[in-house]
Amino acid sequence: MLEVSEDMGAKVLKRFSAGAPRGSWPAEEFAARRRAEGQPASVVMDLKSDAFLVVVPMGDED
Repeated sequence: MLEVSEDMGAKVLKRFSAGAPRGSWPAEEFAARRRAEGQPASVVMDLKSDAFLVVVPMGDED
């Protein structure tokens, strides 16, 4: 699922529930794998949906 957040100027690669088990960082791990592949992925919190989003700047994955 790819979405665009125009406010951020970023594309959402994947969403992760903020309710992951304690000590589990699935969004950070996913972003680290994307960075290892050369994508400038980062993790942001979407407070409205209570989810962590892995995003890349617009234009990098079009």
